Amino acid sequence: MWALIVGEGALRQHWHKFAPKTYTVPQLFACLVLKEFLKADYRKVWALLKECPELGATIGLTEIPHFTTLQQAFKRLLEGRRVQRLLDETVLLAKQIRILPSRSDLAALDGTGLESTTASRYYVRRAEKQGKRRTYTTYRDFPKIGVVADCRSHLVLAVVHDRGPSPDITHFRQALDQAQRRLGVRTLLADGGYDSEASHRYAREHHGVRSLIPAKIGRATAKRLSGKHRQVMRERIHLSRYNQRAQVETTISMLKRLLGSALRARTHANQRREAALKAITLNIMIL
Repeated sequence: MWALIVGEGALRQHWHKFAPKTYTVPQLFACLVLKEFLKADYRKVWALLKECPELGATIGLTEIPHFTTLQQAFKRLLEGRRVQRLLDETVLLAKQIRILPSRSDLAALDGTGLESTTASRYYVRRAEKQGKRRTYTTYRDFPKIGVVADCRSHLVLAVVHDRGPSPDITHFRQALDQAQRRLGVRTLLADGGYDSEASHRYAREHHGVRSLIPAKIGRATAKRLSGKHRQVMRERIHLSRYNQRAQVETTISMLKRLLGSALRARTHANQRREAALKAITLNIMIL
């Protein structure tokens, strides 16, 4: 039901005025959230809704959409501005029911990789040792996301899609921009992968956010670090609330344990959509 509420707040009722009024766009979105929640494919959700009509009745479905309809809705709904509006709506509802304050006092940023195959890591490792060229190695190129999470509620405030292996710092600005537009953050915690004087300046001077990032990039030295913010981090970060950065690890763990770490999609575009749907689904589960 919460998925339908989020969809109705962020999406139009129908694709256009001449579209068949069999079911609405928010109802299709709710079906996609159910698919992600059950870690199922389109055919399985379609069969489940046909066998359990009372499940579809909870979101007002009088006719079950075909699995090809759900597949096309996945491509149209989870793209560009619609994804941002759906995330906006989950954060807005969280503020209305007082899960979130009007501004987050403490948020954390981290990046994580997702699996692009259902083969176990053990099989991939053994196949590489035996020289099976046909085996797809997940470490060569894999989907990756950067997540900003509120440390108190574990709600996802921003999600940025990336490709790995790559340094985390590449998505720092985009993730912070999303979180600031969506809710506003007073203090942002991040690990050493985001360490740079430019990151501190962008957070503090451009957004007015207190950034706490340990100064770990570069060779260890007793000399004064270049950049005033990095030097302050080395001297005083242990006196701050940096120990709360582990809360974003909890959010990522929730996403992977509850919704799975492997993506069914094969193209980069669909992997980006599926990763965004996972983040939205996790927010709806928290709601």
